[in-house]
Amino acid sequence: MKHLLAACTIFIFSHSLLAQDINTIINAKEVERIETVLSSDAMRGRKTFSPDIERASGFIEAEFQKIGLQPLAGNTGYRQEFHLLESSNISTLLFIDGRKIPDSLIAVSSFKTEVTLTDKNTEIVTINAGDDFRKKYAAYSSSKKNLLVLVDGSFNSFAARLKRRSPVKFDQPENTILFVFGTNSASSFSASIQNKIIKKPLNNVVGILAGKSKPDEFVIFSGHYDHLGIGNPVNNDSIYNGANDDAAGTTAVISLARYFKSLNNNERTLVFVAFTAEEIGGYGSQFFSKQFDPLQVKAMFNIEMIGTESKWGKGSAYITGYEKTNMGAILQHNLQGSSFHFYPDPYTDQHLFYRSDNATLARLGVPAHTISTSKMDNEPNYHKVSDEIGTLDMNNMAEIIKSIALSSISIISGKETPTRVDTGKLD
Repeated sequence: MKHLLAACTIFIFSHSLLAQDINTIINAKEVERIETVLSSDAMRGRKTFSPDIERASGFIEAEFQKIGLQPLAGNTGYRQEFHLLESSNISTLLFIDGRKIPDSLIAVSSFKTEVTLTDKNTEIVTINAGDDFRKKYAAYSSSKKNLLVLVDGSFNSFAARLKRRSPVKFDQPENTILFVFGTNSASSFSASIQNKIIKKPLNNVVGILAGKSKPDEFVIFSGHYDHLGIGNPVNNDSIYNGANDDAAGTTAVISLARYFKSLNNNERTLVFVAFTAEEIGGYGSQFFSKQFDPLQVKAMFNIEMIGTESKWGKGSAYITGYEKTNMGAILQHNLQGSSFHFYPDPYTDQHLFYRSDNATLARLGVPAHTISTSKMDNEPNYHKVSDEIGTLDMNNMAEIIKSIALSSISIISGKETPTRVDTGKLD
């Protein structure tokens, strides 16, 4: 009986110390400190390829240095560097059935400096009224054929948006894709296109806590640190600060790194990463994911937009792809006795599981999920200049980050391993 009482006393005391430590390290004040820097006007919206995202990277690197993380194997510092090719359209002369198409209705994706297309070397496809534009756009954009995509006039509002984008790729594809708005049929056509191709550097920020007994098994904590940059002024404000999207997720990654470093008891290797280029297609996470054997990655916690209350209120968040593995069940079980609750993603019609930085590894079978609170059917500041720190709840953010930390303990200790995504049932 004395031994039992002693064991219980030690257990209660150790868990009391754990709770004490986590509250000291992850709290509203510390969360606000990090969030304030990342979402400040000085960062000018952290746009991909801009000097502003370089400043954000520098801040995250400095935080990783202070924490005492190690660089990823093969890197001398925390920057995981890569390049993308960016194509800027200089001119496009397009005739369809003898009619010249206004430049304002044409969007080009081509990585050749000069190219000529006709109905002889190009397939003609359509996006019709009532189609899911985003789904069809994504499918055609990934094609390896030359395509002329005729887009129904009901989608003309997308034309200006696509024209503002400069397509980017890791490699230089041979094909060209033309999106033409407001035209529904074409018997014949010809197009002469000129582009400027630039090789541009980017970097993720990656830090490591080596595992004690299972160093070759990885658990990843991630968020993206890029946002939209400077845009058209709204009420004299042109900075898209991205406080929730996704300075909040990056703040969580830094906070979790500091906490787990203080514990210093992880059996599996922990990887903390701030991704770049999520907003332009998830290129940072795509590059990062290729550096790992997916079978060695035992779990991925991707954290996206946790600064506002979920649809269930404070003390809750949802997990995308909840039903695809048992990771959510493990996390919730580890929170027994807590009032915090992880729910399945309520916005399944928006396919969020494959729309964030977890997607590349998830498609390879990794139990890689995004944790979020964003009300995707009614998030008033999403992708707006109003996404500023004043709209976030620091206390609730701190509770979410603490809950992620505590719920992941059995996974990082190697005692539990989530089931993997069935790659035969991807949707």
